[in-house]
Amino acid sequence: MIGNLRGLGAGLLIALVATEAACGDRDRPAGAIEGGRRPRALVVSRAASQRAAAPAASKRILFGDLHVHTTYSIDALVFSLSLFGGEGTHPLADACDFARHCSALDFFSINDHAEGLTPERWERTKQSIRECNALAGDPEDPDLVAFVGWEWTQAEGTPEAHYGHKNVIFPGLSDEELPARPITSLPPGTMGRARGAWLLRGLQVIGAFGWDNAADLLWLIQRLTEVPDCELGVDSRRLPPDCRENASTPAELFEKLAQWGFGTLVIPHGLAWGKHAPPGARIDNQLSRAQHVAEQQRLIEVFSGHGNSEEFRTWRELETDHEGEPVCREPTPDFLPCCWRAGEIMRSRCGDLPEAECQARVEEARHLASKAKNSPHRVFPDTRPEDWLDCDQCRDCFKPAMNLRPGQTAQYSLAISNFESPKPLRFRWGFIASSDDHRARPGTGYKQFARPRMTDARGFQSPWVDRLSRRWIIGRQRDAQRAQAVSEEVRGFRDLLDVERVASFMYPGGLVAVHADHRDRRGIWDALVRREVYGTSGPRILLWFDLLNAAGSPAPMGSAVVLSEAPRFEVRAVGGFVQKPGCPPESRGALSAQRLERLCQGECYHPSDERHPIVAIEVVRIRPQARPGEDVAPLIEDPWRRFSCEPAAAGCVVEFEDPDYLADGRDSVYYVRALQEETPAINAANLRTEFDAAGRALRTTPCHGNYRTAFADDCLAPIRERAWSSPIFVDQPAHTARAPGGPD
Repeated sequence: MIGNLRGLGAGLLIALVATEAACGDRDRPAGAIEGGRRPRALVVSRAASQRAAAPAASKRILFGDLHVHTTYSIDALVFSLSLFGGEGTHPLADACDFARHCSALDFFSINDHAEGLTPERWERTKQSIRECNALAGDPEDPDLVAFVGWEWTQAEGTPEAHYGHKNVIFPGLSDEELPARPITSLPPGTMGRARGAWLLRGLQVIGAFGWDNAADLLWLIQRLTEVPDCELGVDSRRLPPDCRENASTPAELFEKLAQWGFGTLVIPHGLAWGKHAPPGARIDNQLSRAQHVAEQQRLIEVFSGHGNSEEFRTWRELETDHEGEPVCREPTPDFLPCCWRAGEIMRSRCGDLPEAECQARVEEARHLASKAKNSPHRVFPDTRPEDWLDCDQCRDCFKPAMNLRPGQTAQYSLAISNFESPKPLRFRWGFIASSDDHRARPGTGYKQFARPRMTDARGFQSPWVDRLSRRWIIGRQRDAQRAQAVSEEVRGFRDLLDVERVASFMYPGGLVAVHADHRDRRGIWDALVRREVYGTSGPRILLWFDLLNAAGSPAPMGSAVVLSEAPRFEVRAVGGFVQKPGCPPESRGALSAQRLERLCQGECYHPSDERHPIVAIEVVRIRPQARPGEDVAPLIEDPWRRFSCEPAAAGCVVEFEDPDYLADGRDSVYYVRALQEETPAINAANLRTEFDAAGRALRTTPCHGNYRTAFADDCLAPIRERAWSSPIFVDQPAHTARAPGGPD
């Protein structure tokens, strides 16, 4: 997940390929799909088991993954290198076979980073997805539906200019239903600055040593520099197919997509992940009619293999004074600022310095770390992750994103309003989860195993390579007794390779579930557009959430209604199946033993007849801002209600109402979480922090992606896996509302 490619050139490749380079003048194909359609009897039997769990349900629940990368994404290709313990390339065909025969999904989409999709790769992407669908059998009753898309990957160093990442997905498959080219987030001229780099020219004369993946990377970067930027100001439909089309803001992206006129879903994801979002980033800058087109941006990804972006917290990761200068606040029981920790690291290094000088250097370290944006650890380049304890992390979030940005969370987004027009604008999106997998493995969360393969945790597997590269990636400590300023130049490719701190916050992916009228392409797409969707952290939890007293009939999750009485709701949840070891006969028969082992790592979705019990239902209520400047924190009630569930194979059913709705006179948003019993999960304890009696962090034991944690160690800890419903938006009638609702 590269924020941008502005740093491409000689420097970006030195540490990466100097030890693993080869000449190459070719691209990799999309691969060959090996397995065919799953037996119809298997699909029918699994549908029957769902009906048995919910005989009154009129729609079927289908599970998928709308965030999947192959090694056509540059970052995925980088981390496929053996330097990082990579397995080699994973082409598009792998995603099709994995979705069918490893994770047994109903649908998925390909979302390679647009920045790395040459015209040839875009054509191969479309063709491979067509081939995957062609094997699905009857188009009205397919075993698997595959969608075409890409990821628009934007990141900037300032909160005002940062918009984050978005997956763009299309319902159709033919050339007439898809854009001629993907749209990147690169400013024009970005790739041209890498053209002719001396290292690229020099590496072309190096003999072939069999390091094919490094050769692929060199070939790709060189090819990308050859693709010209599209002419500015020209309608997308009139541009040649072999140019690179760029959109540096969401407004530009939406404008270009509108020119094609296709049905499109644009899904923001991972917005709260502090690896890319700068401290202080808030989603407010996207709540405008130019930067947010509600008809297309109807969903948001609240969970992926890169963490949970749902939960708001009141602590601020960035504080500033009246002049806009960063200020380092003292720790609180629930949050340790990295800037403060930088001061304590400096204090431990004072040695025989005079007390006044020591304190001055402590304050200096705090100030420099506050100004270092995403990289406070670089003020002391010789430190290790353990030295920073759990600074800047959410201590009580479920599978949190690293360095959570509260102003980018889903809860925060639902609480804010834009009052620039008489009718306030608000975000109204459904909740989904997906994997953000970078090894062509859709739906990795079916079992908690093989951490280095089923998550994006990675790192240098050789101690000497780690030591050799660290100085280039992190920097050199010039004075052990003094913090040092962090240069803006560390952003870009070197920031991508700074993976040591991130590995403890990588998980097997989540799933998106749809309530569909039919299991075909149109049925799935229509459910996504209706927002009749939910997300899970991996298990196939069955979840229904309905407003019972909506006009006409119950309104399902994702609905927006006007109500003049207290809303009444029903929640029904059934736990996911307990998994059996290994792979079912259908998977073993569909793929060769070698391919089954490489793709599935010997473990597939293999449900038993037993389900995990649901232990609790939590209700979150959010009342969006009713006036400019209203404090957001009191408007987010999490949980507003909590219901314990008795363990039962039939699941849990809860009814509740909101008696405050009419008295408050405010529009309200409700969604629910269904929690399963505790089970072991990868990285569920993150940094495995130990605290003293006062709640202060004493030490951490990170789950490294590199050689420092055993390759076979899955870093398991107990946690309650869960499902998040899409919200139901309940608006006051116009004559009683104190604040009118936004558009649907």
